[in-house]
Amino acid sequence: MDQNVVYESFDKMEAFMKDVFIKVGIPAADAAVCAEVLIESDKRGIDSHGVGRFKPIYIDRIKEGIQFPVTNFEVVKDGLATAVVDGHDGMGQVVGKKAMQMAIDKAKKFGMGMVVARNSTHYGIAGYYATMATKAGMIGLTGTNARPSIAPTFGVENMLGTNPLTVGIPSDEDFPFVLDCATSVSQRGKIEHYDRIGKKMPQGWVIDNQGNSETDPAKALDGLTKGTYALAPLGGLGDDTAGYKGYGYATVVEILSAALQQGAFLKALNGLDLSGKKVPYHLGHFFIAIDINAFTELDAFKKTVGDILRELRASRKMPGHDRIYTAGEKEYLAWLDRKDRGVPLNESLKKTVKQLKEEYKLDSYTFNF
Repeated sequence: MDQNVVYESFDKMEAFMKDVFIKVGIPAADAAVCAEVLIESDKRGIDSHGVGRFKPIYIDRIKEGIQFPVTNFEVVKDGLATAVVDGHDGMGQVVGKKAMQMAIDKAKKFGMGMVVARNSTHYGIAGYYATMATKAGMIGLTGTNARPSIAPTFGVENMLGTNPLTVGIPSDEDFPFVLDCATSVSQRGKIEHYDRIGKKMPQGWVIDNQGNSETDPAKALDGLTKGTYALAPLGGLGDDTAGYKGYGYATVVEILSAALQQGAFLKALNGLDLSGKKVPYHLGHFFIAIDINAFTELDAFKKTVGDILRELRASRKMPGHDRIYTAGEKEYLAWLDRKDRGVPLNESLKKTVKQLKEEYKLDSYTFNF
């Protein structure tokens, strides 16, 4: 751990982000939602999508006029168990929370609910929305497309977003099963985190237009933006390590995030118009909620899920390893480790927080740096 890292309480950082969001024009109730989603990422130890993305992905984009602080959440089409909504380039967290709640409400009536969204923006960690469903005693699925990052198998051009396919399933344990990961080997948020802490990336995460690996995160981020670099799909490059599987799943998410709601896709999500001017990203999401009680008794289901997870963790270990994890477990352990300490802030994040505090005259906040 960086010796210069300090910890600030989750409540303080959440309140600070909410107040900055309000300063840039987000209504108070929506600002609370946006801050809640971001701080949840830090609580789970997902440092790539929390406070670290607060300024560059949200505040800066609002100031640039490519994301709108007031979210016009429009229901375009409302069926019994389905709906299509339009976020009109407002806050993705607001769109995401409202859309998943719609899916949950529909599932309560009809057993399943699905809502798709178009013209949205980055909605934070997908696991937040899947966990909304698990808290309601349901299975939750969500995915989103994103600006072009992943090269298709045997290609070098960034075409697909990192496109997470995320599933949350309730269990009888202290935490639900939540599989929340990109369909690329890594994703931009993690590369941004490596750049902030000055750490080289592993070989095979990012390739140039000749298929050569790049390990410098700053160069990778610049090349991804310019379209000269690309992320490898989950599984890696080529067929030998089954990279075509990650490429295939990324394509599934792209289709579900664009075709059902007739939204933008692939290169249309690069945030630039034909003249090279920055424009909104027009992202698409999908949200599915499945009411377990429509199939079986909830407690029995949760016990079966727990039994499966416990048997997996109890299975024989590889030499040199004394523990097997199941999805959602590491995030729960991160919460136990951080709940009394708070959000870790390195030098880069401390500088950002200071800058925002001064810029928006939030003098009532005092930090440990």
